[in-house]
Amino acid sequence: MTDYNDQYQELSDNYKLLTESSSEVMTKFYELKKQTIKEGALDIKSKELIALGIAIALRCEGCILSHVKACINLGATLEEISETIEVAILMGGGPSTVYGGKALALAVSLFKK
Repeated sequence: MTDYNDQYQELSDNYKLLTESSSEVMTKFYELKKQTIKEGALDIKSKELIALGIAIALRCEGCILSHVKACINLGATLEEISETIEVAILMGGGPSTVYGGKALALAVSLFKK
């Protein structure tokens, strides 16, 4: 069984190291995220669900970890996450079924806590 807490911690540790090493670039990246993932015509939860779908289609495990957690923290349901995965599969094809499965397994494990 995959330990998503360990994976998320490793992701966080890596971001911290990268921020220390490349502070100017990472500060600008965080500012871009802050400006992009804010209330607007779309609510923040919708934007995080979109980011999750893109992460699955692009096959970025770290992004999947980050955005699944954010979606759940913002009140996304398992059904909303599942439908997001379905759209990612439409856009990303067969490989997105693998990464969509990973995203769903993570979401299920977080909902069980």
